[in-house]
Amino acid sequence: MSQTPSGGRWLERWLPKLVVAPTFIASLVFVYGFIGWTAWLSLSKSTLMPNYDWAGLTQYIQLFNNDRWWVAAQNLGIFGGLFIVFSMAIGLALAIFLDQRVRAEGAIRTIYLYPMALSLIVTGVVWQWMLNPGLGFERVVRALGFEGFQFDWIVDPQMAIYTIVIAAVWQSSGFVMALFLAGLRGVDDEVFKAAQVDGASLPTVYRRIVIPCLRPVFFSALVILAHIAIKSFDLVMAMTHGGPGYSTDLPATFMYTFAYTRGRLGVGAASAMMMLFAVLAIIVPYLYSELRGGRNE
Repeated sequence: MSQTPSGGRWLERWLPKLVVAPTFIASLVFVYGFIGWTAWLSLSKSTLMPNYDWAGLTQYIQLFNNDRWWVAAQNLGIFGGLFIVFSMAIGLALAIFLDQRVRAEGAIRTIYLYPMALSLIVTGVVWQWMLNPGLGFERVVRALGFEGFQFDWIVDPQMAIYTIVIAAVWQSSGFVMALFLAGLRGVDDEVFKAAQVDGASLPTVYRRIVIPCLRPVFFSALVILAHIAIKSFDLVMAMTHGGPGYSTDLPATFMYTFAYTRGRLGVGAASAMMMLFAVLAIIVPYLYSELRGGRNE
């Protein structure tokens, strides 16, 4: 039997590494490198331009003393909570409906998944038009004869954040449906047959047997939706630009405003790091549970 030449062995050993190396270097520089740079800016005296002199936690103190930051954080709690709950509830309901092998399932699935093909900018512009009191839904209903109808949430500082929730749920619930449907299709049909033999109704089977089996899917959907909520920027800018006033500000829009239009780069970097910490607080427990599950198996 002929042996592989030493040059061939070297190529076989190093070629995969050479192919992966450009992507690895690009990720190292343009992802982790810029994360490190942002972290340093948040600890520096940067204002309009980067200033690498050490300032400790000064930028974080200024951030936490800024009322607008707390409005953005409160809005994130409202938006993130409602967005996650409604997206998961609607997605699960749609997945259970399609799991009944309904007619035209492919067409229905495509219709609900279609919003995910749209950019957040397009979604925001469309919903801005639909919710505009002078152009959209309110005007159409009034033209039908209901002169007293009023739906001006998008220009109401107390209600505008909920219009962001509506648009975000519309865009993401189809994706959640696809996740849950994949999980439901992985459940053995024998489970349904055995439960029906025992006299359990279909809703009882889903509530007590099938849905608890989808716990990993629930956790995955939670992580993805929470990540989307924390980094939401395009949708807010397209719909409200953070207004009226800054009543729909989120941490991402706060960071952009202070870093690029207010000339407070250090405060913007500090807010970006707080967003990173929020994402890590969600992802790290998920990775820990996955790794622990892998070791147990």
